[in-house]
Amino acid sequence: MTIPARVGTYGGRVDTLETERRVVIVTFASAQILDVTGPLEVFSSASRQLPDVRYRTEVASTSGGPVLASCGLELATTPLTAVTGPVDTLLVAGGRDMHAACADADLLHHVRRLSAGARRVTSVCSGAFVLAAAGLLDGHRATTHWAECSLLATGYPRVAVEPDAIYVRDGRLWTSAGVTAGIDLALALVADDHGRPAAAAVARQLVVYLRRSGGQAQFSAVLAAQSADSEPLRELLAWLPDHLADDLSVPALAHRVSLSERQFRRVFTAEVGLTPADHVEALRLEAACRLLETTDRSVGQVARACGFGTPETMNRTFRRRLGTTPGDHRRHFGAAG
Repeated sequence: MTIPARVGTYGGRVDTLETERRVVIVTFASAQILDVTGPLEVFSSASRQLPDVRYRTEVASTSGGPVLASCGLELATTPLTAVTGPVDTLLVAGGRDMHAACADADLLHHVRRLSAGARRVTSVCSGAFVLAAAGLLDGHRATTHWAECSLLATGYPRVAVEPDAIYVRDGRLWTSAGVTAGIDLALALVADDHGRPAAAAVARQLVVYLRRSGGQAQFSAVLAAQSADSEPLRELLAWLPDHLADDLSVPALAHRVSLSERQFRRVFTAEVGLTPADHVEALRLEAACRLLETTDRSVGQVARACGFGTPETMNRTFRRRLGTTPGDHRRHFGAAG
């Protein structure tokens, strides 16, 4: 559908709109509702709130008609056979019964057909399995929900799975992690189309963060530590994020909870799933990323505040665990980025 071309400016970026961007979201029985409605709301809000931004969305399934999502809510869908003509963005949702979806020959046929002419091919959560089953991810980097990453890597060895990413872009292929990560992905697609300020405007309207970008981890060390059972360990884990510049060596932490170093290591690793040193390093890394993204403190100041001591130590940690540097992280994820 062609509409008159207009020019919009978002934070210095000039964007000329000549046609609507058609987004087709593919779903199926037992799909995760937020995998569908999260991106839908982002594209809908962009069209409503921003001048010169127009997305036309369709939700389609193999047979069309009502499709029951995993939460029990029905989605009205168009038959995939009726989806013809050019597609700007093809998005495949995830869901509970991915085995059935990946075995649906009609579904895979239409995903291949529509992807052939699409400018972008994307998935949310376990929707990556459908793209992989269709052969679209062979030789490409991708991600999915953290709990399914090993299964994706095992089932589709030609896919380079990145288990920690919120979303991954590899050329025209975009894949995202689970559930709410679909909103992050859709915001990134809006930013790719119309610039970061446009996506930020949509994020503000939806009261969500724009800052959770693709290279950031799917889950936090702080949240992961909440599963600890023993009371002294829970108290220690709650204390740690506010004392990152303290002595957090194993002897110091073991003394704090009145355990021997050997017993402390054993209990900590069993309940947290990481060694004490790995957990402390993850906490310091998260805190450093947050300060780099949200403040103008120097790299040296951030290193000291987070317990790394020197910029060199922090730089080595960033390279080893994130494959980047503090400066590059700030440039990519910081407010000015």
